[in-house]
Amino acid sequence: MSIARAMAIFRALVAAFLIIAGPAYSQAFPSKSVRIIVPFPPGGPTDVATRVIAQKASENWGQPVLVVNMPGGNTFIGAEAVAKAAPDGYTLLMAIDSTLSMNPSLYQKLPYDPIRDFAPVTLTFWSPIILVVGADGPKTVKELIAYGKANPGKLNYGAGTITNQLGGELFKGQAGLDMVFVPYKGGPGPVQGLLTGEIQVLIGAVTSSVPHIKSGKFRVLASLGTRPVPGLPNIPTLADAAGLPGYDVAIWSGLVAPAATRADIIQRLQQEMVRVLSQQDVKDRLFAVGLDPATSTPEEFGAFIKSETARWSKVIKQTGMQVE
Repeated sequence: MSIARAMAIFRALVAAFLIIAGPAYSQAFPSKSVRIIVPFPPGGPTDVATRVIAQKASENWGQPVLVVNMPGGNTFIGAEAVAKAAPDGYTLLMAIDSTLSMNPSLYQKLPYDPIRDFAPVTLTFWSPIILVVGADGPKTVKELIAYGKANPGKLNYGAGTITNQLGGELFKGQAGLDMVFVPYKGGPGPVQGLLTGEIQVLIGAVTSSVPHIKSGKFRVLASLGTRPVPGLPNIPTLADAAGLPGYDVAIWSGLVAPAATRADIIQRLQQEMVRVLSQQDVKDRLFAVGLDPATSTPEEFGAFIKSETARWSKVIKQTGMQVE
């Protein structure tokens, strides 16, 4: 038998083995602990939701699913760590919209490439953004706008993520307001800022504000998106409350793995996320903190990331926002 003939037979046998063994490998996954990197400090909506998901996946798999917080650099630190991790499915990133669709337009240099360095697994949840003031603040968005126009530069607004900041900048521009932006890291920061009076307006996710909304210390004026806000019925949209048609901003999160992770492992991860996020107790726990569960196929999530990148590229150019 010639060497060429022998090599052809060998390659065919290897291919056949992979086809047969692939499902067995994916069923064996995971055989050890899985890490989900959250690129934020503990306590924010992404962290809270990821811990709920990790706990349930750990129960289902019989393997530890660890949530590791790696805050800093507008999600750079966590994203880069996962981009450089072994593509074996055991190190994952719970990314948010800014990680994958906004940072390319905000920064001239990124330590990762959202398309090249990650394999999409699934969308996981939406986090509505709300416009919040203190209990003694304006009672409506129109009152807030009127006060801001009468007192230019005297309103400080805080946000803990790029998406929230972009939402605030869009609001400022469309409403014709001169508000001063005060940056924070993660969701709890601006909540504390509103409590202490450092800011007068908070633009952020529901999760961190819920206790103070329920206690009456905070007042929700509007939702920045078009979806209902879990746990907060009858909240008007900013489009309706302020006459800003077409205004729609909400945070989304999704799970990604390092690029080159095998397709069968991606499928196994996606199936588990769908399983977890479809369970009523998980839905109830996410709804309780203002999060809306969602899933997709890896292909749908990949297409969504690209469409969101195009959308936010235009918005960022319109606002002129840049981050150094």
